[in-house]
Amino acid sequence: MGKLSMENFLSTYHNKIDAKGRVSVPAQFRSVISCEGFDKLFCYPSLDAKAIDSGGKKLANQISDLLDKLDPYSDERDHLSTALFGLSEMLKIDIDGRVILSDSLKEHAHIESEVVFVGLGEKFQIWEPNNFKIHLSEAREKVKKQRNLLRFNNKKIIEGVLK
Repeated sequence: MGKLSMENFLSTYHNKIDAKGRVSVPAQFRSVISCEGFDKLFCYPSLDAKAIDSGGKKLANQISDLLDKLDPYSDERDHLSTALFGLSEMLKIDIDGRVILSDSLKEHAHIESEVVFVGLGEKFQIWEPNNFKIHLSEAREKVKKQRNLLRFNNKKIIEGVLK
């Protein structure tokens, strides 16, 4: 992940899907996308979560750059291209800042009437609220364990240096 800047997706927002199937994209997220000179939302089903990975032009370009580094005739590139670009969508952001999530995106993330937008820096995810609560709880537990392991390893390193 690059350095934190004004062009990063930050924070968490909870929004409802209206009767016409539209959901408001948080103003802060729209601002980041418009700074990129983009007026659409680039989305695809997350490869490792029941969520929708989203962003703007920068995210789409990062994926293109990643694929460009792979052998053009490799199975790895074909599989990754299919999983990312094959299921990607460009959602038009209307004048009021809303998008309509496709049925396939909603089905992947188990979204029905509400969503949670979660900033991840260079991209953001769209979650069904209860699934996000579970994911957040699991993430916090993993971070706690990793932090304790880092402390333990750093303490051992420091002790080894002081001997």
